[in-house]
Amino acid sequence: MDQKITLLVVDDEEFNLEIISEYLEDMPYELVTASNGVEAWDALALEPNRYSAVLLDRMMPEMDGIQVLTRMKNSADLRNLPVILQTAAASKQDISEGLRCGAYYYLTKPFDEEVLKSIVAAAIDDFTRIQALQDQVRSGADVVSMLTSGFFTLQRLEEARDLSSFLANSFPDPERVVSGLSELLINAIEHGNLGIMYDDKTQLVTKGTWQNEVNRRLEQIENKDKFVEVDFYKDKQSIRIKISDCGAGFDWENYLEFNTDRVYDNHGRGIAMANKLSFDSVEYIGRGNQVEVTVIL
Repeated sequence: MDQKITLLVVDDEEFNLEIISEYLEDMPYELVTASNGVEAWDALALEPNRYSAVLLDRMMPEMDGIQVLTRMKNSADLRNLPVILQTAAASKQDISEGLRCGAYYYLTKPFDEEVLKSIVAAAIDDFTRIQALQDQVRSGADVVSMLTSGFFTLQRLEEARDLSSFLANSFPDPERVVSGLSELLINAIEHGNLGIMYDDKTQLVTKGTWQNEVNRRLEQIENKDKFVEVDFYKDKQSIRIKISDCGAGFDWENYLEFNTDRVYDNHGRGIAMANKLSFDSVEYIGRGNQVEVTVIL
């Protein structure tokens, strides 16, 4: 990403701003600080395209973090900007409220340095990937809007991203759909076909070796003939896409919604974000190695 990575850090306690700045000082980020919600909102409204993530304190005078978050999600320019909600309140009820309002990343005080770095990196990586997909969609050809049915096969991560961008252009709001479609295709490759489990990915992402491991497994003889299959259907009422992989399935019920037990993890939000943000319905079939998504026209 050529654009400078700038984080807006919002906290009414100067000590917390200093701690976050110290923990992130060796990271390639520019930090902009705000001491209350009003100051944060003014900075976001003035330069909505400047930031790659917001570390937002929940409890503040004048305008609290939930109020800032709600304003962001109601703004076309800011709704996709990731928010890391930071608070001393760590109950499941508090976390659930933040998730419902659109904060999909969470930190509790006092901060753990490694958790802070991991969550910030996850938010920025997700934002960067979604921005790249949306840029790719905006450059796509309009002819795909005439597609009414199609069958596609893929194996690799770059094919998943390319197919996501291509098919997204057939939807009325392609920028809404593309990130969710990409997440489901990547999950079908990494988990379904290649057998990378949740805990495996946690370790791989922490070490920065996830993509290398995906590429390594793709070259293994037992995976050479494994493909993800994609069926596309469009009529006057809806657009439906069915994704099938070669895996044994998984406990998909636990991933369709945001799980408060996983909010501190460095991955694992993709299926829930696809379900909540990208499609009108996400339905897993049978044991979970097939999923059908629908957008009503």
